[in-house]
Amino acid sequence: MPPNSNGLLKRMGISAEATGANECVGMTSWAAHGIQLSHRNFPRAGEVWQHSWVLAHRVRLHDALKQAATSTSGKGKPVRLHLTSPIVDVDPASATIHFKDGSSAQGDLVIGADGVHSVTRTKLPGVSGSRKAFSSGKSAFRFFIHRQILLDDPVTQKYVESEGVMHICYGRDRRIVMYPTSNNTLINFVAIHPETETDQTATGDWNNAAPKGLLLEVFKSFSGDWTKILSYADNDSLKVWKLLDMEVLDTWTDYRLALLGDAAHPFLPHQGQGGGQAIEDAVALGVVLEEGITAVEVPDRLKLYQDIRKERAEKIQLYSRIVGQDNISPKEAATIMLEFTNYNYGHDEFDNAAQRLREWKWAQRPSTYWRMPRAFGPMPGPRQAHDSQPRDGRESTFVTASIKIKTSRTILQNLFPPGSASWRFKSPGTVAYCSFSQTTLNKMQWLSGSGYNHLGLYIHGVEYVKQDGEVVSGTYMPILFENLTDPIISGREELGMPKIYSAIDIERDSKSYHIRTTWNGMTWGRFELNDLEEVNEMNGTTGKISGDTADEGILVDRYLPAVGRENKGKADAQYAVFDRFSNAEPKPQPQRILKSGNASVVLNARDWSALPTLHHIIGRLAEIPVYDVVSAQVVEGVGVPDVSGACRIE
Repeated sequence: MPPNSNGLLKRMGISAEATGANECVGMTSWAAHGIQLSHRNFPRAGEVWQHSWVLAHRVRLHDALKQAATSTSGKGKPVRLHLTSPIVDVDPASATIHFKDGSSAQGDLVIGADGVHSVTRTKLPGVSGSRKAFSSGKSAFRFFIHRQILLDDPVTQKYVESEGVMHICYGRDRRIVMYPTSNNTLINFVAIHPETETDQTATGDWNNAAPKGLLLEVFKSFSGDWTKILSYADNDSLKVWKLLDMEVLDTWTDYRLALLGDAAHPFLPHQGQGGGQAIEDAVALGVVLEEGITAVEVPDRLKLYQDIRKERAEKIQLYSRIVGQDNISPKEAATIMLEFTNYNYGHDEFDNAAQRLREWKWAQRPSTYWRMPRAFGPMPGPRQAHDSQPRDGRESTFVTASIKIKTSRTILQNLFPPGSASWRFKSPGTVAYCSFSQTTLNKMQWLSGSGYNHLGLYIHGVEYVKQDGEVVSGTYMPILFENLTDPIISGREELGMPKIYSAIDIERDSKSYHIRTTWNGMTWGRFELNDLEEVNEMNGTTGKISGDTADEGILVDRYLPAVGRENKGKADAQYAVFDRFSNAEPKPQPQRILKSGNASVVLNARDWSALPTLHHIIGRLAEIPVYDVVSAQVVEGVGVPDVSGACRIE
């Protein structure tokens, strides 16, 4: 039981070691005339591979698997086994199997794990007689010898005195493989040879008894030590069968039928991976057929199972053929096996299948926001849940406090994106208008019911002129401060918004609404709305975050720097973005408006030691003169748009 499959059994709560399997610690190669060719120690568990390569007694392991499947303890329903129930037909579309006795059974799917002589395989499209198993040209004896018998004989003692060591003796066209199992008390043998020498006895059935004399005759050319070992073969366990192979199938699945194990990919025994690959198949199938899926989903899940497993199983199948060729020397065979080892053993099919299932699910939702770190899948955020479904912001609440001022157009114009002639004011005068608008969001579904604060500068009456001359009008937002990391990251990456962190604290009573902005305890801004009075008429108030009813939408400049010292000053992405308010979903619903009779804006320009990451921004904002406070208000309401309507202008 190689590490790649032994680890999977442990995941299922099945310990091969508990059945008597012992660790394989090394391999010794011999020539048929008795000369030792090589010896290699294998890494112990945890040194290279997480799990041990163990040498298991197949009957005891089979019993443990059957016990786990039929046990009433553990998760899921216990399996009911119906023995002596030959299958004569399978309907993949309806997942129905028909038995020889005339009865039938139907389920959500059929797993064709019926071995190298599979009936279910013949029900796949395109499977003809050429896709049946055929002889590889080799047959194999299998038998046990009690280790103590070989220890008691001075001639054979050296081959079994070291526990956990596998031995392979190579002839020109035949070989003997022996290894200890059952806590190093039994030695298992596989003696591979040309099938013509046992044609009268061997068939494709692995349970054919064979006489010891035939075994000794087939391997009479081997040295005396090895023929002495074979002479101790247990007559009761001695079997011989033909080693079968099969051409690669075009498909393993059809509708609700899937093949597994030898039914899909019969293995030659030269790498000991046949059972291991069947276990990998079963684990992958269990992963893709996760709890909760419906019968309608089964065909697509089975196709995914094939995509996960087919290439790997068939590659290892090919490796086994190569290692078993007669024209490869023992040294070459050992080298090739070493090359294949990392591919074979350095794999966990549960982890692999789980990741492939994740990627498959992600691919089913192409209209999904992706952002760093991508390794964990699409990120949940304001515009999508973990399953990529859109968020519902209808019950979310907002409180927007805005102060609109008259100020200098030339000062505001200096905050347009540098180096671009596409940005301009509608009005040619030297007076312009902007708002400092702060919003508190709450009951946000994507934040599990909590919320956050943001405050931005909104420059009204701005136009963006596209290359074709078309004009887009809106309110330009050069900066947006937020006090929570998650919306900052999602807004910058998904929307191109110029978001940056600042603490934003609100102090409010019935007559006042005060905003204080700080960074690491250093205050840089105070925005005060005093003498608040509730008004009864909405007068077209829309609850726009810019604080101005006339605004058509928000204009921003998206910029992503290129990576690398040599790319300083270069952009990976740079373009204008527009979020049209009329496209907002859900629409904000104002429920209460309070007008301020006395509002003020105070910005404190600090040096770099006080605001090391913000001083250049706050210094520029502090340059904005307040000619007049045009209006100030607090708007409360429900319905928070997810801003998914934001798009690049060109």
